[in-house]
Amino acid sequence: MSTTTHAPWPTTSTAPAAPATRRRRTSPASDLASRTAISEVEWRRPAVRRPWRAMHVVLLVLLVVAAIGPLALLLKFAVTPTQDILRTPLALFPHGVKWSNVTEAWNRVHISRYFVNSLIAAAGCWASQVLVATSAGYVLSVLRPRWAQLLNAAILCTLFVPAVVLLVPLYLVALHPPLIGVSLVNTFWGVWLPAGASAFNVVLMTRFFDNLPREIFEAARVDGAGPFRVFWSMVLPMSRPILGVVSVFAVIASWKDFLWPMLVLRNPNMQPLAVRLPSLQASTDLGVLMAAMAIAALLPVVMFLVFQRTFLSSAGMGGAVKG
Repeated sequence: MSTTTHAPWPTTSTAPAAPATRRRRTSPASDLASRTAISEVEWRRPAVRRPWRAMHVVLLVLLVVAAIGPLALLLKFAVTPTQDILRTPLALFPHGVKWSNVTEAWNRVHISRYFVNSLIAAAGCWASQVLVATSAGYVLSVLRPRWAQLLNAAILCTLFVPAVVLLVPLYLVALHPPLIGVSLVNTFWGVWLPAGASAFNVVLMTRFFDNLPREIFEAARVDGAGPFRVFWSMVLPMSRPILGVVSVFAVIASWKDFLWPMLVLRNPNMQPLAVRLPSLQASTDLGVLMAAMAIAALLPVVMFLVFQRTFLSSAGMGGAVKG
């Protein structure tokens, strides 16, 4: 009886595999940040970093001087005697500070009256623009009737029409308004009502409303909320950023408007600062006139300082609510 022995299976000795090198993934943000004019390796070199930082500081100083320099010079002229403004305008108060320019401009030149007129005109223009922009944007974006696209196209077409072309027809309408029969000349309504027809604010508000979550509106309609309740309780609270932007645009545009208030408000006692200041130039001392101009520039500067965070965060339509 023969026994056959089977040869054992050949064993192959395998060396331990080398660990695989993992490629580090970089995020798109880091890739974008690394694509600069100077690489990180070059930025670590003092010979490259120091000149670039010095150039950044010089550029920042130039921008600050160009932006704040005229305003600072205006504030200096407001409390400077007239002879110093004419002889040494850049000298730092060679003959002292003259605070009486401000009081004389406020009381004798009656800047206080014109300042109040500017506030009344700006408040009415703000109210009319916000009312028209929010209601029109709500209709075109949220309610969306059948004729919404046609109306939206018509509003966009008006943006290409220069405002000077519409000046004469608008004045004729203000002089003889239809259905009213009472002229709007020498009334603040002649300034407030045309300001509400701002196609830019309507387009801005419509684009913001397009980014709002539709699920919230549908849930509100299921719960029985009507169109006005949705607009007042849901759309407006979510639209605070864009309302701040439209408000800043409306107030500043009304505050610096010159041509239309000059045509509509013929009574000097009703004219705002932007209209009265050029007419006071010939009969007013230069220092007092500079003080009046500084008072006129006060409200836009204060308003921007108060609403700068809302304005800068929402000017680029970055304040849309995400669902």
